[in-house]
Amino acid sequence: MTANPTHPTRPVVALESALITHGFAPPDNLHIARRIQEAVREEGAEPATIAILDGAVRIGLDDEELARLAADRSARKVSLRDLPIVLAQGGSGGTTVAATMHLAHRAGLPVFATGGIGGVHRGHPEDVSADLTALGSLPIVVVCAGAKAILDLPRTLETLETNGVPVVGYGSDEFPAFYSRRSGLRCDVRVETPEEVAQLARARTALGLRTAILVAVPVPEADELPAEEAEAAIAQAVAEAEQAGVSGKHLTPFLLARLVELTAGRARRANESLLLNNARVAARIARALMQF
Repeated sequence: MTANPTHPTRPVVALESALITHGFAPPDNLHIARRIQEAVREEGAEPATIAILDGAVRIGLDDEELARLAADRSARKVSLRDLPIVLAQGGSGGTTVAATMHLAHRAGLPVFATGGIGGVHRGHPEDVSADLTALGSLPIVVVCAGAKAILDLPRTLETLETNGVPVVGYGSDEFPAFYSRRSGLRCDVRVETPEEVAQLARARTALGLRTAILVAVPVPEADELPAEEAEAAIAQAVAEAEQAGVSGKHLTPFLLARLVELTAGRARRANESLLLNNARVAARIARALMQF
């Protein structure tokens, strides 16, 4: 296992790798992964992309490893339940939000940037992402653009509340809906600066709480997919998935791919924009945390 020291000397932002193996097709996956890393560096922090390579945990892929993972079509999507399996079998894979959080926490990395978290699936309240369990049990600052818009956002927020996870709107009172800046659902608190997030993290630690702090950052306005347009495309994609019998681990990739097609690529542009924006915000928060 390769890992950063428990107390790094410079701010570090953990990054997931499932978006590389399962979120974008080659060569776009490698291109966006490199851009995310560069966005972190531009804000004065060090990116640490986390993945599994040949049965070993890697905390901080170099460019050669990044390119290798992006080209590996046999790489698995690795959530918490898959971690021991992939390691024991010597496999390779991209880590999801939950798995990345677990590995980042073990490596002493307090800040993690992603696109959107998993949650409760629409029409299937029994289908709940392991991301929500991880958020309720791992004390990391997670920067995202809300939950993926294809999910049941009200139930997702209810589950976060049950798990004791504070939902922080970054420059917003509303929980963003991934592609869209507004969902009509309120966050627990609004902050305007990285320092305020750092203060929340410090208070959580002082209280001995073991939950994540979920920082929800709206997609940049110029690249937003209007909520009405996004919702119409999601409704159509969900209906198509039901008709085709798509479910389980295949459902989210199917829906996300259809949204890109149904919006003539605008969903992808919003996705890329929010990933880069989240990386920048996470880097600023990591820098603020180093001051405490």
